[in-house]
Amino acid sequence: MNLKTAIGTYPHTKPLKDGSAAVPGLEFEWVEVSPIIVAFRRMVRGLEFDVCEMAITTYLAAREYKKPFTAIPVFLVRAFHHRAIAANTKLVSSPKDLEGKRVGVRAYTVTTGVWARGILASEYGVDLDKVEWIIYDEEHVEEFKLPGNVTQAPAGSNMASMLASGELAAGIGAGKVDSPDVKPLIPDSAAAERAWFQKTGVYPINHTVVVKDSLLQANPHLAADLCEAFAEAKQAYLLSGQPDEETAKLREIVGDDPLPYGIEPNRKALEMIVQFARDQHILSSAIKPEEMFAS
Repeated sequence: MNLKTAIGTYPHTKPLKDGSAAVPGLEFEWVEVSPIIVAFRRMVRGLEFDVCEMAITTYLAAREYKKPFTAIPVFLVRAFHHRAIAANTKLVSSPKDLEGKRVGVRAYTVTTGVWARGILASEYGVDLDKVEWIIYDEEHVEEFKLPGNVTQAPAGSNMASMLASGELAAGIGAGKVDSPDVKPLIPDSAAAERAWFQKTGVYPINHTVVVKDSLLQANPHLAADLCEAFAEAKQAYLLSGQPDEETAKLREIVGDDPLPYGIEPNRKALEMIVQFARDQHILSSAIKPEEMFAS
């Protein structure tokens, strides 16, 4: 079976792309998309690929609007998100100060934004509905209806510049900001992330992999075969003895497998991101982890 596939090239997917990890019966027609987030929109709006990497919250929003693809429990990108929140110290001294103020984020359903907002609410008591969220990009899912406290920034606006000038009190994922007034909202975010993992057992999921429903229905073993292929590629990387520095640091926090696949090892993270998506008006009803993925 030949599958038109768009996924990023990571150390744990490279063995799949170069053919050193393979599953009999599966052939991939690799489509290189850079940055890979562009593929998410192309899949959601045009069903352009048979198999496609996708942000977990884009996938949840797509499920809400019954897009004809389903994820497999393979999670290609993960990250902690305490470090993603920067604030203008002239306007904000603690997370609760964000209430009643304007906070930037690339798009409302972007994964880092959902995780970061969830952390602000659950760990620091921020009422997210009392914040005005300023967005700079379209949502991947065209049909998604923005909550009433979300405002599109003027065309050509720059989040980092608005944060430096004080037009924004804070920003999620603003990147480098050239201002002495802009600092991380959560001091020593690395320690906060480690403590949060120890408390919750959650290492946040950013990206999963989706497959067209028509192919899953026509090929009952496809989901399992794809999971096996991605697992073999990851195992080849982990056994290569050449983990990158970031992976080595993560292993100190999350254990030997920094990229666990499957539902059970990720149950807490999946339940949490679904709850955050519900709290943030992205999902209208709860979804159990088992319901999120192809059987």
